[in-house]
Amino acid sequence: MSAALKTKALDATAQAFLSRYEGLRARLPGSLTARDEAAARLREAGLPQPREEAWRFTHLRPMADIQFVEPLTPVEDCARLLARLPEIDAPRLVFVEGRYRPDLSTPPDGIAVRVGGPAGEAVLTGEKMVDLNTMLSEDGAEIVVADGVDGGTLVLASLALDRDGRPGAFHPRHAVTLGRGAKLTLIDVAVGEGVYLSNTVLAIRAGEAAHLTHLRMQLESSRAFSFATIAADIAEGGEYDSFTLTIGARLSRNEVHATLAGPNAIAHLNAARMLRGQQHGDFTTIIRHAAPHCASRQTVKTVLDNAARGVFQGKIEVARGAQKTDGYQMNQALLLSRDCEMSSKPQLEIYADDVKCSHGATVGEIDAEQLFYLRSRGIPHEEARAILIRAFLAEAIEGISHEAGRVAMERCVDAWWGVKPV
Repeated sequence: MSAALKTKALDATAQAFLSRYEGLRARLPGSLTARDEAAARLREAGLPQPREEAWRFTHLRPMADIQFVEPLTPVEDCARLLARLPEIDAPRLVFVEGRYRPDLSTPPDGIAVRVGGPAGEAVLTGEKMVDLNTMLSEDGAEIVVADGVDGGTLVLASLALDRDGRPGAFHPRHAVTLGRGAKLTLIDVAVGEGVYLSNTVLAIRAGEAAHLTHLRMQLESSRAFSFATIAADIAEGGEYDSFTLTIGARLSRNEVHATLAGPNAIAHLNAARMLRGQQHGDFTTIIRHAAPHCASRQTVKTVLDNAARGVFQGKIEVARGAQKTDGYQMNQALLLSRDCEMSSKPQLEIYADDVKCSHGATVGEIDAEQLFYLRSRGIPHEEARAILIRAFLAEAIEGISHEAGRVAMERCVDAWWGVKPV
């Protein structure tokens, strides 16, 4: 298909979302001002296109082949999807097709949680997938941990499936706020079956000396479309420690915007991805060092098989007054097939002169000598390959400090070898 036809197809998809908004507008919760403004921007600019630098490696054209509908009735039987959630003994908030399900949830004690409408204020205005979320979001969780409180562990689960070949689209908007010195481990899990579109926005505010550990497990259906945008603002002495495991979705994009707003703030944006078949996975990060004496770390490991395609775009921005910045970024990819492809674009944008920033990227195949060594010890080929891949991913996963979360991640990685696409 020509570029003009692709653009026209995406324009039609954007128009379908706009028409859906007009039909829902009268009954959407909250103020309509931000929604109308987002709709106006989407009407003018449309959905992301390959000609845009931020989306040059990720094309939304496959979405244009699908007519998404609004799920009107709740899913009655979620047992099969619930069984796929990791076994973590912690309170949980469950959203099915973007709507909160109190019958499946066990809310936490000591943490303020509000549901029943999109959470938080508009963030990242002008980002097209965020505007789409702002326009159509109907529900979400607003989680608040008060000053000095250790909120423990909380599971935020998203379940989805298509209905007899009628793929749904949903746009939950969540918000997490940590007060001064507060702590929380948020385990964010997404599972699903069939074809659907999940477009999630999460706004995070970590107060002074607060610590948020955010473990995200994207285990969507291999035929789904998954978009997640995270906006994190970290105050003085605060820390945002995140890890994303991506295994599912036909097309996915995890985008993180982290702002180190106060001195001595820290951000860790690490990830591991395992993709095969025709899967396309995009991991995009922007870390803004807006204050002095801040540190950021990124280690992203990607394993690709068959004709899968991976994308990494990582940008470190250092403001003029952000002296003594310490930023590090590494992206490594392991290609298991000659037909897969990895696109890597690390970037540094520095306006201060007393900084330490570095980035690197490697793309390669399994070491033939290491594979031969394991085979010579009587280890079957597939098992030997699995050992080397697990070793490749170990550096990223072993850095997860939350034991139950790390174990859950390791089980997902091990299961990848024997699990067929849903």
